[in-house]
Amino acid sequence: MNRRVLLVTTAALLVPGMVWAHGPTRQKVTLTAEVAASPEEVWTVVGNFDDMSWHPAVFATEGKGGNEIDATRLLTLGQEDGPTIDEVLYKFSDDKMSYSYRITDVAVEVLPVTNYSSHLTVKPRDGGGSIIEWRGAFYRGYPNNDPPAELNDEAAIAAVTGVYQAGLDALVERFGAAS
Repeated sequence: MNRRVLLVTTAALLVPGMVWAHGPTRQKVTLTAEVAASPEEVWTVVGNFDDMSWHPAVFATEGKGGNEIDATRLLTLGQEDGPTIDEVLYKFSDDKMSYSYRITDVAVEVLPVTNYSSHLTVKPRDGGGSIIEWRGAFYRGYPNNDPPAELNDEAAIAAVTGVYQAGLDALVERFGAAS
């Protein structure tokens, strides 16, 4: 009888603690830019998964598979021997001017995220021009509790926001801001 009381008491003490313990939560970032060019013009530049030369942080893109599902690309950042990011395409639609991809390999020192997926879409803008939407979902670079500052949720959100903003700013510069 005492053993049952001990088990029930132990279970009652452990379960509430387990309810409060949790790992990281999935973070999300969505940024948009409005440009003067038509969606078709913008899609011609951003719609080729093999070519991310439009992004200022990308020194080179090496792709295999074009815009077919499971196509891959290797992004080299900054300079010829810069850090790299491996990505795979998992959804693509020319008609919807949209594609989705995920990172398969990146050092957290380069981009402090894990389990990252992203979607890039070009839509017509009321009054002419285009809206470019870039959104992503990811976990911070440190999967356990009490992450170091450079791998916490805030660092992950700031890094992804910076990547998206730099790319969208480059597209606004290239196509002109919508009026």
